[in-house]
Amino acid sequence: MMQSPGQTPILKNVAVLFARKDSIYKSMAGCDVFDIERDAKTFEGGKPVVGHPPCRAWGKLRYFARPVEGEKELAFFCVDEVRKNGGVLEHPKHSKLWPEYNLPEGNDVDEFGGFTLHVDQFWWGHKARKATKLYICGIDRKDIPLMPLAIGEPLFVCSMSKTKHAPVKPEIPRADRERTPPEFAEWLIDLASKCRGRSCN
Repeated sequence: MMQSPGQTPILKNVAVLFARKDSIYKSMAGCDVFDIERDAKTFEGGKPVVGHPPCRAWGKLRYFARPVEGEKELAFFCVDEVRKNGGVLEHPKHSKLWPEYNLPEGNDVDEFGGFTLHVDQFWWGHKARKATKLYICGIDRKDIPLMPLAIGEPLFVCSMSKTKHAPVKPEIPRADRERTPPEFAEWLIDLASKCRGRSCN
């Protein structure tokens, strides 16, 4: 949309790296979105980051994944950008990025001021439980925005368990597994905007 003469331009205050092509972030004011058609590695810094680097090479099913050449390393790039600019990286609970890149766990804080927070995207309206790890840099724990807490059980699952004790619930489509719930996206942007837009060390 063209800016009207004299109209104040919308500032792109937070960079969203590795978003889906149909990402909810594209409809949110203040988001500078890098999707598959816009190489996130062209990001020049200078603003806090919300990072969603590809996770199929890092998750529980990584042995069955077929990432393209260089895809796995994008997570390293994203960690480095979060450390330099402040912000948050989102990955699955069982991501092996943490031990491989020596990211902090529990109450630990790394040399960049980064720490890890465990959340469930179901709290923000995801159709299924989706345990998630966040690597955060540039803010103190006490300044993290308030988080919701959803009571009850979801109607769907992210993947069907093969155990005989698994509850009988429908599996959500892959696209729905990958999409960030709008409320969670808003919370992540709020969090990143509070992070220092400079190196955390």
